[in-house]
Amino acid sequence: MKITTPNGILEGNSIEAILKKYGTACLLGADLRDADLRGANLSELTVAQTSILPDEGDIIGWKKALALDGAPIIVKLLIPSDAKRSNSTGRKCRANKARILDLQDRQGNSLPPDTTAYSSFDPDFTYKKGETVHVEDFDTNRWNECAPGIHFFITRIEAVKY
Repeated sequence: MKITTPNGILEGNSIEAILKKYGTACLLGADLRDADLRGANLSELTVAQTSILPDEGDIIGWKKALALDGAPIIVKLLIPSDAKRSNSTGRKCRANKARILDLQDRQGNSLPPDTTAYSSFDPDFTYKKGETVHVEDFDTNRWNECAPGIHFFITRIEAVKY
């Protein structure tokens, strides 16, 4: 295995061998495209430090969806406490169910109550104010960031800029 860093190439048979040989290394800017990290042991602390979602309680989430004409619609979601939820190492989150609290334009103005927003990934998946949506094949593996689920952010600005 080779890891290319801004300071050179780190080589070894595994990530453990590289760490033993080079010590802990700053991987900022490292090219890990061909790295095989299967079996890498992530500590509970590492997992906790990369998780941005609370384990309990309802939370508000935000996502970008589309109007029929392709205009962006910002969807305000209530992720209930009993929903399965996850995030990988980034800011994008997923849940298996959510209640639609509001549909807004980019400026934050509520849209008419009969507005329908469409998923940009699956146009048959729709969001209507007051309804609860479910994803039956939700992937519980948090490391699969783009797996099935209702994708959302925990801040509105991230959904707007997405």
